[in-house]
Amino acid sequence: MRVPGAFSLRERLVTLREWLATAWPIVVVTVIGFVVAFQFVQPAPPRHLTIATGFESGAYHAFAKRYAAILARDGISVEVQTSAGSVDNLERLRRGEVDVAFVQGGSLPAPAPDLLAVAEAAEDAPKLQSLGSVFLEPLWVFYRSERVGAATNVFARPLEVLHELAGRRVAIGAEGSGVRALALQLLAANEVPVDRELLLPLSGLDAASALFEGKVDAAFIVSAPEAPVVRLLLRAPGIRLMSFSQADAYARLFPFLTPVTLPKGTVDLVENRPPADTRLLASTANLITAESLHPALASLLMQAMREVHGDNGFFQRAGDFPAVRDQSFPLAPLAQRFYDSGPPFLQRYLPFWLAVLVERMVILLLPLFGLLLPLLRFAPAIYAWRVRSKLFASYGELKFLENELEQPAAAERRQEILARLDEIEGEARRRSVPLSFTNELYTLREHIDLVRSKLVATAAKVPSE
Repeated sequence: MRVPGAFSLRERLVTLREWLATAWPIVVVTVIGFVVAFQFVQPAPPRHLTIATGFESGAYHAFAKRYAAILARDGISVEVQTSAGSVDNLERLRRGEVDVAFVQGGSLPAPAPDLLAVAEAAEDAPKLQSLGSVFLEPLWVFYRSERVGAATNVFARPLEVLHELAGRRVAIGAEGSGVRALALQLLAANEVPVDRELLLPLSGLDAASALFEGKVDAAFIVSAPEAPVVRLLLRAPGIRLMSFSQADAYARLFPFLTPVTLPKGTVDLVENRPPADTRLLASTANLITAESLHPALASLLMQAMREVHGDNGFFQRAGDFPAVRDQSFPLAPLAQRFYDSGPPFLQRYLPFWLAVLVERMVILLLPLFGLLLPLLRFAPAIYAWRVRSKLFASYGELKFLENELEQPAAAERRQEILARLDEIEGEARRRSVPLSFTNELYTLREHIDLVRSKLVATAAKVPSE
C-alpha cells in the first residue's frame, strides 16, 4: 500500500538532487570569482592613526589635537606625537613609525652632488605622498632693536636683509626641525658662513627666551600666527620683526616660498603692532603620509583638514586651504579626487563605517553579479539537459532497435529484441525524474510500446510470406 504523499516527497528529493548537481559548477565558478574579486577589495580601515607634529607648544601640535577630536567622532583614535620638527617627521614616516606627519615646505635637504645619494633620495620619495597644504607658515625673523636689561648688542637700524646677520648670534632651530633646514638654505644664499658658535640650535620658546636674555641677537621661527611664541614676540618690548625687502626675489629663488604681507596694526590696533606693513616669506605646512595609509582614513583626514583649515586667517581667505601648493612630494591619487569632486559619494550621506562597508561590498559584489547573472540565466537549460540526458540514452537504443526491424533477419531475432525492449522499459520505470519531467518519461514508455507493436506486426507477416 502506497503511503499518501510518499511519491511527492520522493519526487521533491529527486528534483533537489538534480538542482544540486546542476548548481555545483556554478558554485565553483562563483567561489573562484569571489576569490579573484576579493584581491581588489581593501581591508577594513584600522581604528588607530599616528600623527607626528612638532613641539608641544607649536601650531602643528594644536592642529593635530583638533584632527583627533574630529576623527574621534567616527571612532578613530589618534595618537599625537611630538617631535623635533619637519625633518624628524620625515624620518619617522620613512621608518614607518607614524602614519601621517606635518612637514614644512623646504624641509627636504638640497640635492647632493653625489649621484648615488641623489638616486637613493629619489628611491625614497615615492614611499611618501602628500594630502596637500593646509596653511601658510610665515618665516618670522625677530631681532633685538632696543636694549633689554643688561643686553646691549642690538641692531642700530631696521633689519631688512639677511646678510646683515653675518657675525651675529642667531637661533636657527633645533636639529631635525624644518625651520633649521630653511634657515640654513636662506643664510647660505646670503653667504652667511655656518658657524656653530653663532648659529645656535634653539627653537620656539627657548629661542624667545634667549632673545629676551640677550643670548642671541636674532631668531628664526616658522609657525602659524596663532602660535603662542609668535604672539608673545610680536608684543614683546624691544623686539622687532624683520620685513623682507627682497621677498619677491626669495620667491623666485625658492619656489616653495610665498611673499605675504602682515598689515599694519593687525596684531594690536591700539598699540599699532606692527607699526608698518611687514613683508614676510611663508612656506606651506603640508600633510605627508605613507603610501600604505588606508584610503578611507586618508579621506576622513582630508575632511578634517577642510573643517580645521577652511576658514579665514591672517594670510588666507575662506576656502584657500587645504590645497595643492607644494610639489615636493607626489599628491596622493585620493587627494586629487577629493580636490576635484569632494568626499566619496557614500561618505557624504552615510556614517563613516557604514559607507566604508558599503563601498567594500560594492567592489566585491558587482563582479560577482556580473558573473552570476549569465550563469543563472543558463541554469534552467542546464538543469533540463541533465534530466533529459538520462532519457536520451534510452531513446538512442530504442532508435537502434527500430532500425533493426527493417533488416530481413529481424523476425529471427524477435525474442532477443523483445527482451531488450523489456529491459529498456524496466529501466524507464525505475528511472527517477523530477515531477515536471514525468510526461517525458511516459512518452518514452509509449514509444517503447510503439516499437514493440511494430516488431509484433513485422513478425506476423513472416508466415504469410
